[in-house]
Parts: sequence; structure tokens; C-alpha cells
Amino acid sequence: MNTDREKWVLLILLSMIWGSSFILIKKSLEHFSPYQVGALRVLIAGIILMPIAISKYKLFPKKHLKWLLLAAFTGNFIPMFLFPIAETEVSSSIAGIVNSMMPIFVIIVGSLVWNFGTTRRQITGTFISFTGVCILAFGGDAESGTFKLIPILLLLMATLCYAVSTTTVKSKLMEISSTVLSAFVFTFVLFLPSVIALTFTGFFSTFSLDKDHLTGLMFVSLLSIFGTGLAMMMNYRLLKVSSPLFASTVTLLMPIVAIIWGILDGEKLTSLQFAGAGVIIAGLIFLRSKPNVINK
Repeated sequence: MNTDREKWVLLILLSMIWGSSFILIKKSLEHFSPYQVGALRVLIAGIILMPIAISKYKLFPKKHLKWLLLAAFTGNFIPMFLFPIAETEVSSSIAGIVNSMMPIFVIIVGSLVWNFGTTRRQITGTFISFTGVCILAFGGDAESGTFKLIPILLLLMATLCYAVSTTTVKSKLMEISSTVLSAFVFTFVLFLPSVIALTFTGFFSTFSLDKDHLTGLMFVSLLSIFGTGLAMMMNYRLLKVSSPLFASTVTLLMPIVAIIWGILDGEKLTSLQFAGAGVIIAGLIFLRSKPNVINK
């Protein structure tokens, strides 16, 4: 498969997988706490990828350790907790919509930290989408009508973390294969922190093989295997064959998948939230409507 076709196939597959992650987080929260969901998501991915990490340990990038740590914690640890915490207050549909801000943060982080080129069109698109986020935040809850700023801020923080990780990987870790990089991240870097997090939440002392916990474990396992382990390998590969901005535009399609799952699960959006989502997408389409090549 040629590179151009491969990047579009990866983009579509990632959109479907990550777009489904928000409903899986919601279902997992019915059985575990937000901190347990985040830690389990990382731990299970580490267990699955451990054989690869051990077999390839000689390739561990010691000279780039600081960049590996930065990419791991911002891309695969901190957001794993922020999303579940936020989804205790907002719907999975809203989480998917806010996550579509990632290309905006990629532009900002890439420009400020990695000296990526920035165009006026990108800046304009950024402001349009930011306006959409403000409308979304003030749109209230479809059922209670309450204004929920803190969960939106947590979702934005998680999305910013993803952007930091994406630009770091593209700038400093491209010499490592996507599969090996994922294995190192979840096994050598994040496995122990996830075990510590689960210990402090009391998971190991309260978990039992009853129907409730097993059902929750099924949802978290699906989230971890597909939405974390497999998806991160595909994402790292996408970064190899495209730019950080192109890779981040997976978030243009993710809200569609997230909203469909949300509607099927009985979620509702207010008219203002629909308007905010539309403005966010419009801003992203605006900044992507002309080819933008990001070079270091």
C-alpha cells in the first residue's frame, strides 16, 4: 500500500476506534471509579504489549528517554484519567466533540515549542473553533440545563496533552517503529504507575469476580485493547507517514462516531451544544481547507 493511501486508511480506522472510546469510557464508569478506569486502561495495554517490549528491549531509546517520558505521560497516562473524570459530569458525545480541538493544540504547541510553521488561515480557524468550545461550554446540560465549565476544561487539558505527545513523537521519536514505541510506553514507562494508581484507589482489595466487576472489566478491556494499545500503534504509524496536523485531524471524524454512539445510548444535546459543535468543526475545516505543510 502506498503511503498516501495508507495514511487515509489509518485515519478512518482511528476515527472509528477512538470515536467509540468515549462510550466505552462511559460504560466502564458504571462499574469502576474514573481513576480505576484510567489506570486499568493503561495496565491492560501494558500487559498485552509486554512480550513485544521485552523482546525488543535492546532498542530502548536511552538517549531520548526524556522525550519518551514526556510523550508517554502526556499522551497515554494523564488523559486516561482526565477523560473519565470529565465524563462523570458530561456526556460521551460532548467529550468526543471537545476532543476535536486537538488540531488546534497541535498548531499552537508545534508553533511555540517545535517551531512548526503557522499560517494566518490556521490562526483564524483556531479562533473559530475556540468560539465553538465557548458556545459548547455555555450550552448547558441537555437534561439539567446546568453550566459545566470544569469538565470542559478537563477535556481541553487532556486534548492539549495529546497535542504535546503527538508533536514530541513526530519531532524526537520517529526512529522507533510504531509497534515497539507503543510497547515501550505502556510496559517500561507506564506499567508501574498504573499499578500504583490502582493500589491507591483500592482496586485490588475490592475487585471480585462478580457480574458487575466482570462486565466493567470487559468494557475497560475493549477500551484498552482497541482504543489504547492498537490505536496508539496505528497513531504512531500515521505520524510516520504524515504530518502531526494531518494525524490530528482524526478528531474531525471522531465526534461523528461519538455522537452516533451517544444517541444510540439515549444521550441528548441542547441546541446550543449542537451549534457549538458545528462551529468547532467549521473552524477545523477552515484551517484544513488548503494544504498546510508543517515543517520543523
